[in-house]
Amino acid sequence: MSRRLTALLVAGLTLGACGTVSASSALQSWVSQSNFRSAVSSLRADAAHSAAALRDAGSTSNDLHTVCAVLNLESLQANASLPTPDSQATALLSRAYDNFGAGAIECYHASSSASARAKALASLEAAVGALSEATARIDAATAKS
Repeated sequence: MSRRLTALLVAGLTLGACGTVSASSALQSWVSQSNFRSAVSSLRADAAHSAAALRDAGSTSNDLHTVCAVLNLESLQANASLPTPDSQATALLSRAYDNFGAGAIECYHASSSASARAKALASLEAAVGALSEATARIDAATAKS
């Protein structure tokens, strides 16, 4: 009876160990499956294009609509990959994506208003900062020790 109980306990522990995934591995898998690195690169480039158009007083409404619509689409696509397996990374990415979206919408409607352009730029700067924090968190959480 004791041998059966021991064998059953060992088998249960072995099977249980097979089903566990470390937090780091889960986050690494999410990074790969969500194409996170590519999304970050696209968002940064789109934010830079939008910011350049916002800073250029000669940018027309059509110019702003084009670059800001692309940024808004990218932020929506990135947001669709949330949540991550890491709650801190999820919170930081959510804040970044929300700010990218807000900045894109503000940019879209900024037209000839200097204050609207400044508000859109502030949202984009906040988004880039939060994205940098999120990227640092993800890099730290997925680092191999």
